[in-house]
Amino acid sequence: MKIIGRLIKKTTEIGYRRINRKMLGHQHQELVLRNLLIKAKSTDFGNAHDFVKILKRKDFIAIFQEKVPIEDYEDFHEKWLKHTINGKTDCTWPGKIKYFALSSGTTGSPSKRIPVSIDMIRSFQRSSIRQYANLHTLDLDEYFFGSSGLAVGGSSKLKKIGERYEGDLSGILKKHASILVKPITKPNNNIAQISDWNLKLNAMVDQAPKWNIGIIAGIPSWCVMLMERIVEKYKLTSIHDLWPNLRVYAHGGVYMEPYEARLKKLSSKPIFLLDTYLASEGYFAFQTSPEEKGMKLLLNSGIFFEFIPFDSRFFNEDGELVSNTKALSLSEVKEGVDYALVITTNAGLWRYLIGDLVRFVDVRDHRLIISGRIKQFLSLCGEHLSLDNINQGLHLLNATKPRVGAEFTILVDKEHQLHHWFVELLDSEDDPENIMRELDGILCQLNDDYASARKYNLANPKITVVPSGTFYNFMQSFTKFGSQTKMPRVLNDKQRKDWLAFLGKS
Repeated sequence: MKIIGRLIKKTTEIGYRRINRKMLGHQHQELVLRNLLIKAKSTDFGNAHDFVKILKRKDFIAIFQEKVPIEDYEDFHEKWLKHTINGKTDCTWPGKIKYFALSSGTTGSPSKRIPVSIDMIRSFQRSSIRQYANLHTLDLDEYFFGSSGLAVGGSSKLKKIGERYEGDLSGILKKHASILVKPITKPNNNIAQISDWNLKLNAMVDQAPKWNIGIIAGIPSWCVMLMERIVEKYKLTSIHDLWPNLRVYAHGGVYMEPYEARLKKLSSKPIFLLDTYLASEGYFAFQTSPEEKGMKLLLNSGIFFEFIPFDSRFFNEDGELVSNTKALSLSEVKEGVDYALVITTNAGLWRYLIGDLVRFVDVRDHRLIISGRIKQFLSLCGEHLSLDNINQGLHLLNATKPRVGAEFTILVDKEHQLHHWFVELLDSEDDPENIMRELDGILCQLNDDYASARKYNLANPKITVVPSGTFYNFMQSFTKFGSQTKMPRVLNDKQRKDWLAFLGKS
């Protein structure tokens, strides 16, 4: 395996040098959009929005933005996507879309069917190769490159409905994976196809001693849980007793910091943490170095990005888009501003409001972080408390001594004008009210609007401590439960009812 690892390491070095030979800039985004317009000009969507005329203009980006509206899933589905799902050819993308990814999203939210074209699959494959090539910068040894990768994802089993297939994106990508990659990717097909998450977790724990894992990828809550169960079952001192070559964790989906202490407790060797921005709609960005904050946007991967400032000019207090008169292209963004992300993709999504908020930490290098969700923020009376503020507040609260667990949720109590927090305590001797007062003070320091609202309008926040495992059990209670399921941090009306009903039964 050392010889194979040496060859793979050398190949990675060559790939890294080739990929990073030239700096990609915003002009590549212009080329991406032009190519998307050319490819889709004869589709129903292209004809309806005069793509042929748009392509003749020098200011084609501005005309494209003028003619094509920004829409969320519900609106785009009603006007266009439902026809693609029902098998219509050349609707929003050339040919017939055979595959649809069911987005799992947060607990209690309905599934969406996201189109996955062959062009999009190829883009995913190229981006994965680029990310793997970037591991060259970590100076890992041959033993690492001779090891396997473990993808903790959803079921790879696809459901055939008429002429289309639908299921987890990981299943669609696995179906199209290269025969060269399959032998070094775990788990195998038998385990990957298991739809019951608990059965799949147990199967991976059983097979763990047979694997030589060097890199693991997936949502932190489930990856860390998997490793904890492995350590517990085989009575290990650390996960490295079983997987000595585990050096890289490519994470995404939720804020990583609350899980870092648990991961460190499981490890006897350093593990490089690399953030990844990957969704059912596309592969958007990945962190190129653990030393640099933020993920580098993929500028030449079949996706055109736009950014809407997340403020009262464009969004109301419920996170609904009220004006799309100005969406910024990559050349216009600034550091430190929250933007709602809009994408146009090579699977036929056009000016699609994905629901994420991003913030650039380096505009020259096009590095960004996910700062929250459009619908997951608190603004009962103008406090504008973002998910990023909330995560930072909990991080500072736990900085000197771990106080609350990684999972939590918040609901808005409109009747009493307050935020109601639900948490798991790590030390049963701690006083919840003291913890809430301390966290409230931290949030006031982080966010001036919150401090002002607390002074004049917003009542003292309420805290409810739930038993350990409550959030996990709540997520498990849904039929859509799986490795991609995430606990919503701010509950909408439906999630609130489900959550309170669950607590009542519990």
